[in-house]
Amino acid sequence: MNTIVTVKEGALEGAFSDDKQSVIFKGVPYAAPPVGELRWKRPQPHAKWEGVRPALEFSAKAPQADLSKMDLYGKEFYSDENLKQSEDCLYLNIWTPASAQPGDKLPVFFWIHGGAFTHGSGAEKEFDGEQFAKNGVVFVSINYRVGALGFFAHPELDAENPEGISGNYGIYDQVAAIDWVYENIAAFGGDPDCITAAGQSAGCMSVQTLISSDLTRGKIKRAVLQSAGGLGGLSHDVSIEMRVKSSKELMEKLGAKNIEEMRAVPAEKIAEVQYTIQSPRGLAWQPVVDNVLLKASVDEVALSGNAHDIDYMIGCTGGDIAAGDRILEKSAVRWAKNQNKLGRCPSYIYFFNRQLPGDNAGAFHSSELWYVFHTMNRCWRPWEPCDYTLEAAMSSYWANFAKTGDPNGEGLPTWQPYTAEHPVRMLLAEEIKEENAIAVED
Repeated sequence: MNTIVTVKEGALEGAFSDDKQSVIFKGVPYAAPPVGELRWKRPQPHAKWEGVRPALEFSAKAPQADLSKMDLYGKEFYSDENLKQSEDCLYLNIWTPASAQPGDKLPVFFWIHGGAFTHGSGAEKEFDGEQFAKNGVVFVSINYRVGALGFFAHPELDAENPEGISGNYGIYDQVAAIDWVYENIAAFGGDPDCITAAGQSAGCMSVQTLISSDLTRGKIKRAVLQSAGGLGGLSHDVSIEMRVKSSKELMEKLGAKNIEEMRAVPAEKIAEVQYTIQSPRGLAWQPVVDNVLLKASVDEVALSGNAHDIDYMIGCTGGDIAAGDRILEKSAVRWAKNQNKLGRCPSYIYFFNRQLPGDNAGAFHSSELWYVFHTMNRCWRPWEPCDYTLEAAMSSYWANFAKTGDPNGEGLPTWQPYTAEHPVRMLLAEEIKEENAIAVED
């Protein structure tokens, strides 16, 4: 792969990884900066540029809180993060094998970060595409608008839009990123017809939104739903009316009387105050049914058979959100059972339950990420031999799934999909083995 690649907007210059096995393009714009009059507008195409644009540094992340002081997650993921913040945040990053050539049609793994729809970025230290590239997969991570800048809704914004709607800007960003990848990834050796959309937590909720929307139909080949998805998972049926109410409450707190005044409020101030807004249902800032992106709740879309008919991998961790009620374990099984009922490809269910060494946090929400991305060497924890075995297996399972829709591969413990005859899941822990999935009534 040449370090200079041409996309529809112009030429980009990437760089080889330290081991020369992959070429990395950082901070690639996929849409125009959503600033000024473009704040609370759908993402717009980025202007073409002259010459070669450097793609050597990660872009700024969306405006958000400083998470470095959080008890668990601050130390785990954010203690040494030095990314800047900016409303100009619509960029993505690409890792491709050094041996890849345009037209090679390698599978693509499209990663959406989590963060409760209010924080996070595609450049967090636990994420990396080098191992995916070593496994023959082109890896893409993205930024998108979060918090009120990504999910604000208001009648004045409805009036600006020919469709008469507002909100969901962060998800429309993700749609734009998918579209950009679909149009340009062949230049990096990727196959636009073999894109796996994957995400964890709010990133998982995002993926489930995307595979429930007609806007991405035909552009997503497979999906990985980590720690939020399924039937009866963490996605709530939040109405546009509820979002407008929250948005007006934010305006009040900021002392803004209309959208013109809101567009004049510094992005950093909006990001600061957005955390004070509470929602009676789930997260304060998240996708809503707008009858364009989403025509019904994601559960309704799945039950009706209107979710994309593609390959799915789904699961959670042992100490995940609402683990006491085993909500995400059950939602994964309900999803798989519904797929079977619809006569579709059976889903692969996993349950990550490795009790991470070094403290008593256990298999906490997000703990599987070090293993999926093969980035344990960036973590402070005193890893044990079983962790390296698990890291090698999980990074291979995820890459294999992106390639074929089947996580199995040479030297890996066999992972069967969930069916009525074999209601199983893969236990990913100190031992890697198949076990019975949790029982869920129809």
